[in-house]
Amino acid sequence: MYIVVDERPSVAAEYVAGFNAQDVPARSLKAEEFLAWLAAKPADALKGIVLGECADRATRTAAIRSLSQAPIIALNETRSLEQTLDLFTAGIDDVVRRPVHVREILARAEAIRRRGIRGEAQAPAAQDRSGRLKVFADGRDPEIDGVSLILPRRERRILEFFAQQRGRQLSRAQIFNAVYADHGSDVEESVVEGHISKLRKKLRLRLGYDPIEAKRLAGYTFVG
Repeated sequence: MYIVVDERPSVAAEYVAGFNAQDVPARSLKAEEFLAWLAAKPADALKGIVLGECADRATRTAAIRSLSQAPIIALNETRSLEQTLDLFTAGIDDVVRRPVHVREILARAEAIRRRGIRGEAQAPAAQDRSGRLKVFADGRDPEIDGVSLILPRRERRILEFFAQQRGRQLSRAQIFNAVYADHGSDVEESVVEGHISKLRKKLRLRLGYDPIEAKRLAGYTFVG
């Protein structure tokens, strides 16, 4: 079953009808009803979620992801790079702009499921203590609750270094040397602080806690 979550009844009805026309079961739910519905259903009952306009989409996405690994596809009304990046950071699997045909949504959801299956067959990743965060060492983006967290290359490399040095206190210089060794003196050492700050904010948003401890003048420790 697919669930359409959108505060606009006409939009929700449009997509439910579109799914039904493709012989795919679907229904619409209000945002405040959806989490309770999801918590009461078997994990495999939900095949995909279409998340349209609703309050606090980013926050709701993190809550949804804690209950289900089904593909989440967001509907956007305008082209906004910042909004799209915020949705990906929150855990959305894909973002499409309306109008979009239900057949395209189904194809995108199937592609997301295939990527998940292939990822499970690859080399194991370093995990945090809860098992929710997986950090890879082969250039792939990390995953939280099975969903990729899209990171800029430097932030991803910093997280990989933290995971490799779990439990060790790392100085700014150590992190800089690990990430920027190939840049010589072209980059200021202080730049790593900005990258770490952005990385911690994204991890807190998705995990609900900060896996990186910071001590003034001492450094950083990845505690998971």
